[in-house]
Amino acid sequence: MGVVFGVMASATVALNSIYTKKVLPVVDNNIWRLTFYNNVNACILFLPIMLIFGEFGEVWSFPKLGNSTFWTYMTVGGVFGFAIGYITGLQIQVTSPLTHNISGTAKACAQTVLACVYYQDHKSLLWWTSNFVVLFGSGAYTEVRRQDMKAQHKVDMAKISQKMEEGEDSSDKELVAK
Repeated sequence: MGVVFGVMASATVALNSIYTKKVLPVVDNNIWRLTFYNNVNACILFLPIMLIFGEFGEVWSFPKLGNSTFWTYMTVGGVFGFAIGYITGLQIQVTSPLTHNISGTAKACAQTVLACVYYQDHKSLLWWTSNFVVLFGSGAYTEVRRQDMKAQHKVDMAKISQKMEEGEDSSDKELVAK
């Protein structure tokens, strides 16, 4: 069952970034508006789920519901959650859904490897190999994208330079005609 949930989670994350990119033009490419709508939708959609599974009783019987420390942590968590949602949308807007997913996977993998090194966990060779394959693949993707962006930048600069030269030529012709 864990594999099924893992595949569903991965599919959901991938589809979220794809739909984020598709929906951005609908909100005039405004990340703030999209983040706000996502949060409002999540609040509304969770209410029936909480009702179906009887979670309202759990919430009301939570012993620290009136605790100010609890609400401070909840508020800080909410602010950071909102910020992560905004940054995610911004990353998808300026790159692509694929780049967002690869960078997210690389980040999670790097955190996992660093945690294992820090806590001196003993893992199998296959575990280490699979994590380094993910990191190497992410690095390779980054390098290919860097080269593509560099080539596109050269093309864009050549177009700008050509337009500037044409503009100078036409203004020179106007001066000669006068």
